[in-house]
Formats: sequence, structure tokens, C-alpha cells
Amino acid sequence: MDKSWMHSDRRSKAYELGVEAFLNFSVENLLTTTHIRCPCVKCVNLKLFGVGIIRDHLYFNGVDQSYKNWTFHGEPWEAATNASRNVEEDDDHSRYRFVSEEIEMDDNDFGDFGSDPYEFANVIGDGDQPLYPGCRKYTKLSALVKLYNLKAKYGMSDVCFTELLILQGDLLPDGNTIPASMYEAKKTLCALGLSYEKMHACPNDCILYRKEYEDLTHCPNCGISRWKEGKDSILK
Repeated sequence: MDKSWMHSDRRSKAYELGVEAFLNFSVENLLTTTHIRCPCVKCVNLKLFGVGIIRDHLYFNGVDQSYKNWTFHGEPWEAATNASRNVEEDDDHSRYRFVSEEIEMDDNDFGDFGSDPYEFANVIGDGDQPLYPGCRKYTKLSALVKLYNLKAKYGMSDVCFTELLILQGDLLPDGNTIPASMYEAKKTLCALGLSYEKMHACPNDCILYRKEYEDLTHCPNCGISRWKEGKDSILK
């Protein structure tokens, strides 16, 4: 199917015809008009809407031009050899912009992964792989984002999160792409160039001092002090 419309001006007739052709293709192949993934630059196939809303998104937000193989809309999966080395900067930004809006970093142990463009390409090149063979609901990247967001939201420790990843890997079908450790998860997310917010946490990993706990001096669960005494008897 001709996809040249994806690079056309959104005000052009070519773009209009391309949007309609894409929507018709999706409906015919997925046999639904109510639960289709939206490929606009803001949703990047993570959110499902009806045809009308997707049409509006494609005009208002533009289409994610890095979405070249329409695997979520009826095209067969094709492994792209060396694709990670050919990712263009603009495509990276449009594809992964959603991550910084979806995820909440709570930790600063990320090293220098995000500073190396080759590391970036190596890490995210396979991010569009299905979570497991035949899975259409989640990619490796989207699943990781959702899981890490839960970690941040509920103050999950690194050790606990690693155990969760291991359990997920055991529960999912063979061939799944879930990261096997906290280290691999951080490496992927940092390679996307994400920023993070450093937060105080209870030494017993009960809570993060954020939102309703932001101004507390003691953990409401275990009662331990938020602060520790330094060498000069200064709380920090």
C-alpha cells in the first residue's frame, strides 16, 4: 500500500486521501471501527479510539512517520534488519515523545546511557517488537513503560521490580521480550533520553515522599524518619 501520504502536508489532498485509505485498510483488516490503535505522534499506537477520533488526531497531531510497517493495523510483522542503525532523530522524537508523559522517574542510578547515540540505537531498535509472538496489544517498549509507571506510582523498590520482571517473563509465552532485570529496563528507558526527578524514599521502601507525602518528616507506615544524620550531625 502506498504510504507516501505520511510525508505530505496535512492540508494537502494527498494527505486526506492517504488518511482515508489508511482507515479503510485498518477497518478491513481488523474488522472493527471501535477499537483501533491511533498512529498519531501523540498516541503512537498506545491508545485505542474509533475511526472518527483517529481521523481527527491524524489531522491535528500528524501521523507518526516512523510507523512504517503497519503491524497494529493488519500488516504482517517484518523484522527490520539493522533498523536500529537507520533511525532518524525526528522519528525517534515522534515515536517516543509519549514516554516522558506516561512515565514517572523516581531514581537517578542511570549512568551515561542516554549520552551515546549508538547506545540509543542499539537499545531501542527492537522496541517495536511484539511483547510475545502474535501479541498485538503491547510492544516490548509499551509494556515496559506501563510496568515502570507502576513502579514509580506505588514506590516499588528496584529489587521488587526485578522480581516482577522475572515473574512476568515466566508467565508470558516463550519468545517474550520483557526485560529480564531492572538494569535492562533502566538502560532502555535512559537510552530514550528521559529526564527524571530525584525523590526521597522511606528507607524501608514503604513510600516515596511525593504528592500527599511530600511534606512529611516520618513515614506514615513504619514511622521511621525521612532524614538521616550525617557526619556533622546534620540531617540530610
